[in-house]
Amino acid sequence: MSNGESVSSERALARIYRESLLKDVIPFWEKYSPDPEFGGYFTCLDREGKVYDEDKFVWLQARQVWTFSMLYNRLEPRNSWLDTARMGMKFLAEHALDANGCTYFSLTREGNPLVQPYNLFSDCFLAMAAGEYARAAEDEEMKDLALALYRKILRRRRKPKGKYEKAVPGTRPLEGLALPMILANLSMELQWLLTPEQAEKTIAECREAVFGRFLDQDRLLLYEFVSPDGRFPDTFDGRLINPGHGIEALWFMMQIAEGQGDRETIDRAVEILLSILDFGWDSQYGGIYYFRDSGGKPTQQLEWDRKLWWVHSESLVALSMAWRLTGNRKCRDWFARVHEYSWERFSDPVNGEWFGYLDRQGRILLYLKGGKWKGCFHLPRALYLCRRQLQPEE
Repeated sequence: MSNGESVSSERALARIYRESLLKDVIPFWEKYSPDPEFGGYFTCLDREGKVYDEDKFVWLQARQVWTFSMLYNRLEPRNSWLDTARMGMKFLAEHALDANGCTYFSLTREGNPLVQPYNLFSDCFLAMAAGEYARAAEDEEMKDLALALYRKILRRRRKPKGKYEKAVPGTRPLEGLALPMILANLSMELQWLLTPEQAEKTIAECREAVFGRFLDQDRLLLYEFVSPDGRFPDTFDGRLINPGHGIEALWFMMQIAEGQGDRETIDRAVEILLSILDFGWDSQYGGIYYFRDSGGKPTQQLEWDRKLWWVHSESLVALSMAWRLTGNRKCRDWFARVHEYSWERFSDPVNGEWFGYLDRQGRILLYLKGGKWKGCFHLPRALYLCRRQLQPEE
């Protein structure tokens, strides 16, 4: 069964995802991404894997450390994977943190700071990387780093950008979905390091945010921003829906709920997932929109109608998980639809990996495999997790 064929058996699908992970995507990053001279990874790779920019973006460096450490821990303890993770972790430990222990956004190839630590997500992914690497390498120093970063994130989460915040305080305060979403996943990833009280408290707060403040209870849509009093302002930001973020948050919630034996939350997440897909799917050309306005008005994001690899990757994870957990036929049908669209348009059978950016009609916009925002994370994680959902007994 080829990648573009119709969805058939779970076993055949699982083989597609496993073979793509191990014979296509991971080999691409192993071959072209490591920087043997200065350490860390190149992420700006063109269609053939050639480097077109040498800057190193900390959250992509950290995500790649996590990916190779995760594969070593959860799939197979290959020394080459641990070695690849180590070269990234060493580079980050030496260069990623400023004097206050905050994480720079980007560095030069050599590791000199380029962009200030304005983005808390760099800290989140560095903590995730350090924790997973610590488990793989039995590295106590990285375990301590993961915990220190996690505590710092909790202290900063009310004002995540700190002095780098552009908005005038108090005029139109908004909270973003991205932080509780990522924090829920980070808490799950670091659960083995945290006390039960630490993990449970943070996860419960994130769950309340996803199913409470950010959810339109009538339309079952997750908004990107909400005011502290629970309103969705009639503004660009207040009406913004990012289907990919909502869908990713929901599989985090399903994963948490499965661990807790909470079927009610799983069913609620699936209900919302199907609603977001109905709203986010492009009925004319196929694929999931990058952004949508909840009221059908123009968005401020000019790229609103593009189709992005990570949105579809996360949707495949969420749908395969929902299908396994509930047996809901709608989830299987949606998985088939997203699977067909994704493999036909994003994958590159000639040079490997996936393209990241399509126009609304599904045509390739940028002939690149990595850049400032796309690295070795969403796709390999999705391939690994989909294989596990489709064939959980292995």
